[in-house]
Amino acid sequence: MRVTEATTDAERADAFSVRRDVFVEEQGVPEDVEWDDYDEAERTRHFVAYDGETPVGAARLRPADDDAGKVERVATLKERREEGIGGALMEALEDAARGEYDRLVLHAQTHAESFYLHLGYETTSDVFDEAGIPHVEMEKRLNRNQ
Repeated sequence: MRVTEATTDAERADAFSVRRDVFVEEQGVPEDVEWDDYDEAERTRHFVAYDGETPVGAARLRPADDDAGKVERVATLKERREEGIGGALMEALEDAARGEYDRLVLHAQTHAESFYLHLGYETTSDVFDEAGIPHVEMEKRLNRNQ
């Protein structure tokens, strides 16, 4: 398994296919909510995890404010969960973010909160609804340029 930043149209299409499978098909998130202007924004970075040539995970990183990046759309195909793919995606995303941001923020689905806690994120909000799914806001300080 390898994780790469999606820099080509084909790699971005692979990341988007994972997101479609997980968020739209599996979780019922409306397409007009899943796809937004940030997908095409200049400073948004997409990551994709591959098993051979097959995309199995995806994540997105974009600016939140001057010193924070926002982690979004972290997804692993249902049949591939519990294999460390999400952790590998987050490691690659955080490594890429260290040169740019002092901290990362994200909105975690409540069932995934413990995954992010294990990675060093702290919960910073009460539960709220996003796309019909309960979420919490979380944050992690990065050691910039490490």
